[in-house]
Amino acid sequence: MLIEKYSPLEGKMLSIMDIEGNIVKKDLMPQIKDEKILELYKMMLLTKIADTKALQYQRQGRMLTYAPNRGQEAAQLGAIAATEERDWLVPAFRELGAWFYKGVPLEQVYLYWYGSEMGSKFPENVKMLPVSVPISSQINHGAGLAMASKYKGEDHVTMAFVGDGGTSHGEFHEGMNFAAVFDAPLIVIIQNNQYAISVPRHVQTKTKTLAEKAVAYGIPGIQVDGNDIFAMYLAAKDAVERARKGEGPTLIEAVTYRLGPHTTSDDPSIYREDSEVEEWSKKDPVERLKKYLINNELWSEERDQKQIEEYEELVNATFKRVENSGETPLEDIFKYHYETMTPILEEQLKEYKSNLEGSEK
Repeated sequence: MLIEKYSPLEGKMLSIMDIEGNIVKKDLMPQIKDEKILELYKMMLLTKIADTKALQYQRQGRMLTYAPNRGQEAAQLGAIAATEERDWLVPAFRELGAWFYKGVPLEQVYLYWYGSEMGSKFPENVKMLPVSVPISSQINHGAGLAMASKYKGEDHVTMAFVGDGGTSHGEFHEGMNFAAVFDAPLIVIIQNNQYAISVPRHVQTKTKTLAEKAVAYGIPGIQVDGNDIFAMYLAAKDAVERARKGEGPTLIEAVTYRLGPHTTSDDPSIYREDSEVEEWSKKDPVERLKKYLINNELWSEERDQKQIEEYEELVNATFKRVENSGETPLEDIFKYHYETMTPILEEQLKEYKSNLEGSEK
């Protein structure tokens, strides 16, 4: 088993491709068709451009607080690509690439960060929970979904994402322990981007790795180069297969880096050095996969530039539609909590309307 070969207790981290796009462990290279790799690269590129543009829109005062994803594209897409359409995604708030892969339209992503309730109303075929910002809440949600699938006799797998800081919260322990005890088909991806807002990874926990926390729950854990999309895919594929066979959960630590701020309300220059960011920029997952494609004559700089221009046009046109969508109706904030508004919600809506009318007098 892959995880037995890469025990986090022995300080082993799974990596397949170096920063120049060369496959250094050919025996571990997953069997992915070239067309699929190209699809993943294009999705990484769209994620990068949509993310960069969102940051710009927010700085221009055209969008609410935003959580950038730059540097974490492979950790997200490599993992989710190992799942199937029938499987569930339980996101935190920094998994843009995974949202795209599951089928969430760009317009809805922007609607969410724009402050519209419609940003959380996904198409029927998208098996993803809405964004959940409370730290580590994703693990309990994921454990519940996975347990429900098992209870119903379905072979569905649930993949939940959490940050390195989330591993210090009680809900992380509760959800992991529950999933482990009942062999729930849950895969937890820790996006270890080195900082929980301003708290560095080494202050977060005394363990040498985050993956080794799996040992306490009696489940497999593995540390992976989170900027290597092939390594992420291989580890996640192994975990998905285990879960689907009824062998329980897996904990995957994706070692990556947040190149931008925690959110647009954050100033990372206060707590980290520019030299650190520069070093991690050399490991950029998007550039790494592009080099692989070019090395293997599957892509070119010319095609890359053309694709960038197409995506920039798409992103700008999409955000223009969002800006022209108008304000979110007050009722939307209340009516989408449940299929039918509860009496308490109806009372709250009535009271809020009354307060608004009073403030206008």
